[in-house]
Amino acid sequence: MTALEQSKKQPSLWEIFAVFAKVGALTFGGGYSMLPIINKEAVERKGWVTQEEVMDYYAVGQCLPGIIAINTGVFVGCKVRGKSGGIAAALGIAFPSLVIIMLIAALLAPYMNLPIVQKAFMGIRVAVAALIIQAIATMWKKGIKDIFTAIIFAAAFSLAALTNISTVLIIICSVVLGIVIKVFAMKGK
Repeated sequence: MTALEQSKKQPSLWEIFAVFAKVGALTFGGGYSMLPIINKEAVERKGWVTQEEVMDYYAVGQCLPGIIAINTGVFVGCKVRGKSGGIAAALGIAFPSLVIIMLIAALLAPYMNLPIVQKAFMGIRVAVAALIIQAIATMWKKGIKDIFTAIIFAAAFSLAALTNISTVLIIICSVVLGIVIKVFAMKGK
């Protein structure tokens, strides 16, 4: 493949920045609510990655220090354009938040205690809860493949919800258990 053909397939750094700026601008409520938006933009509209890849990036992004949305964006950006794509995605996700926070701090602070502002934020919280439920349903459909993955899910959820065990440790143990089960399943064939 020639350099010209490859450059036609690769998105520009500006396009990566713009897509992830859109993700950053539409993500209220943190990393969980951005998953459906990244799926819509990077998987469905642009075809840069598969839904399974986004889920993998998201899972690893949760284990790493920092913001889940930025971590996931960096993985997608790196996949399509290398390190510069990862940087463009990270800057794209962070830019809208920076602008919005500065505007809110400058303009909205004096009005935060008004009932209408409080009700607006209540509406945003409800919308975020709906986005999180949608992300859970999507991840459930793609992640729970058989009885073994359902058992891993139930154990991980129970440990995370009912104990003080680090979620990073739970994820690492789930990964190891998944690998062990897959290896034994492959040996049985």
